Amino acid sequence: MSSTNRTISKLYTWSFISILSALCLLFILLPKSFFSELENRSLQAVPQFTWKKLFDGSFTKDAETYVTDHFPFRDQWVQSKSVMEQIRLQSENNGFYRGKDGCLFEKLEEPDYGKLMQYTDAVNQFASQYPSQNITFLLAPTSIGLYADKLPLLAQSYSQQLIHQFIGQQVEHSLSWLDGFTFLEPMKNSDKPLYYKTDHHWTTYGAYLAYKAYAEQMGWKPLEEDQFQINTVTNSFLGSFHTRSLFSGVKPDSIQIYEPKQTINKELYIADTDTTSSSLYDPSYLDKKDKYSYFQGGVHALMQIRSDLAEQQTDLDKLLIVKDSYAHSMLPFLTAHVRELHVIDIRYYNGSISGYMQEHQINDALLLFNSTTFASEQNILKLKYQG
Repeated sequence: MSSTNRTISKLYTWSFISILSALCLLFILLPKSFFSELENRSLQAVPQFTWKKLFDGSFTKDAETYVTDHFPFRDQWVQSKSVMEQIRLQSENNGFYRGKDGCLFEKLEEPDYGKLMQYTDAVNQFASQYPSQNITFLLAPTSIGLYADKLPLLAQSYSQQLIHQFIGQQVEHSLSWLDGFTFLEPMKNSDKPLYYKTDHHWTTYGAYLAYKAYAEQMGWKPLEEDQFQINTVTNSFLGSFHTRSLFSGVKPDSIQIYEPKQTINKELYIADTDTTSSSLYDPSYLDKKDKYSYFQGGVHALMQIRSDLAEQQTDLDKLLIVKDSYAHSMLPFLTAHVRELHVIDIRYYNGSISGYMQEHQINDALLLFNSTTFASEQNILKLKYQG
């Protein structure tokens, strides 16, 4: 090797070592944030060492995630990657597609049907405890399930209808099964959007259609749209799909609320924070990134909502709702029919759900999930734990 080549080789080696050392030093010295505003999620905390975690591999996994989540200037690297992908005219980034009409979609792959069987078995075990009661399972598709025709050319997506069919076949004999495709599919070409283009939730109109279908199944008379005052609370909502995909030039969504023209006084109690409010909405979130948390102030393990209903207005005294965040925009509609809503987010509530029903003398329950959450959320297994 010539002297010049050796010099260049040493230069490359020492440059690499210098950059690596600088990054390591920055990783140690820079302050750590444990929530990413850009990605709207919690970042990995410092992993706690135990011999058990070391041997089962979880410590190594947590340590790797910790380094990845707190890598110096991580947000800037993520944004730069997104920009480069768009310069290359790619319609996919970070596991998301940019489809027609400005719609963003999360990739949908075939689920683990073995795990799905476990989750549906947990639902069946829960329902079997209340053979004479009204237990309903409402499963909502996500936007990719309803609007696969808006995916970019050659984009691959597993059929969400097949997932719904499988789940329905497993649970329909143990409880009341309400497939979201049945009431959303006929309205997919409506001039009112059923889903946000930049977020994974359905819109308030989509939630209204779900409420109407559930009310009719329960034998209630649902309120018609003209019985509500429909107000737009923001026109600048860029949701979770935008946050995680980092596509630029995306048009924000609007968030609407439906307020009954006949006023109903309500009280919202959040057990997590031991706070009470007379509103189901938290306007402070309209000035934040996570604007969907305008509904009930975001995710809580346990909420109780009481409505001041006259006798002739009441269709049900108490209803337990076991849910994910799709329920948040539907809850206000149910207050027109039920005196007490007991709302459990199965991802964060660690008590016995059946025990809670017994303690509060609740006979009716609604399980409300979107199919992506249901197919991937291990906490669904909590349904089979008895108190």
